[in-house]
Amino acid sequence: MRSTLERCLADLEARLDDEVESQLHREWTAFTDGEFEGDIFSPRRARPIPPGVEWPAVRINQALDDFDMMALQQFGACSQKLADGTGELLGVRSNYGTSIIPSLFGVELFIMDDEANTLPTSRPIADTGRIEELTEAGAPCLHRSLGAKTLEMAERFEAIRRAYPEIGRYVHHYHPDLQGPMDIVEVLWGSELFPDLYDRPELVKALLELVTETYERFLRAWVDIVPWEEGHQVHWRMMHAGRIMLRDDSAMNLSPEMFDEFIAPYDQRLLDAFGGGAIHFCGRGDHYIESVSEMDGLHAVAMSQPEYNDMEVIYRHTVDLGIKLIGLDRRTAEAALEQGRDLHGCVHCR
Repeated sequence: MRSTLERCLADLEARLDDEVESQLHREWTAFTDGEFEGDIFSPRRARPIPPGVEWPAVRINQALDDFDMMALQQFGACSQKLADGTGELLGVRSNYGTSIIPSLFGVELFIMDDEANTLPTSRPIADTGRIEELTEAGAPCLHRSLGAKTLEMAERFEAIRRAYPEIGRYVHHYHPDLQGPMDIVEVLWGSELFPDLYDRPELVKALLELVTETYERFLRAWVDIVPWEEGHQVHWRMMHAGRIMLRDDSAMNLSPEMFDEFIAPYDQRLLDAFGGGAIHFCGRGDHYIESVSEMDGLHAVAMSQPEYNDMEVIYRHTVDLGIKLIGLDRRTAEAALEQGRDLHGCVHCR
């Protein structure tokens, strides 16, 4: 008897329509290359393609502990996109939450109760002496804790994509959630980081240096397993130019001057190392978006919670400069159009 995973993968393989997926990919490529001439880019598949078998619902904690369950969870989301007929590209990743790199430094993981069905986090070190020890110890082993799981799951995904040609062709394998250097430092340090930006700036920068080096080493280890796709990359089932998607959630708490000192240089090193990419942030970002827009190799911004932002400031430093806004809330984009705001064909909404 075939396993549940095998039956579900065979179902997905059979439903991937070359004409539909190729057309969608062409539309995304045109948008990413600046060739879209409409107001809001919001593609759809030509038709929904429902599943031929029942896909199991996989809870996050199940996926954390079982590689087959992780595969079912990630490919199951692809199956649902086909069934819904959405315009999102198909993608999978090693989905272990935001503490993948912090776990390399030995933090204690915090697994949420199963009923929360939420990705894990970790407890901060919250001890300056231990932070100093980390910086003195140097780069950690990449094959430990969530790092080991992430890389092994990457190998599993690649094996599946080799075994199923249509899945290999149309289901993108995108890089795991490695956050951004300052986000990782905040997870390691805890809330005491913020006064220590004033009190111990050199120690903060020493940890940022180590974290940035570790990020680059880990992503290169991942790329050894999952070579970059030719052309543009897919992340969160959206396409962007460049290769990486950095996260700058911690930046909402910092002034523009602190962004320039503690975030931009380390983000820039990673953008330079990996051929540019995109940046995501939650919360408010209009106070530092000008600095973001000046980064070399920054091609797209994926922001959430536009209601906390002066969107005119955001637009002036993104779409007016040809930087794409991907995954933007549709009501926000439509409100801008109603006010006569030119989005320059640079805004994507689901």
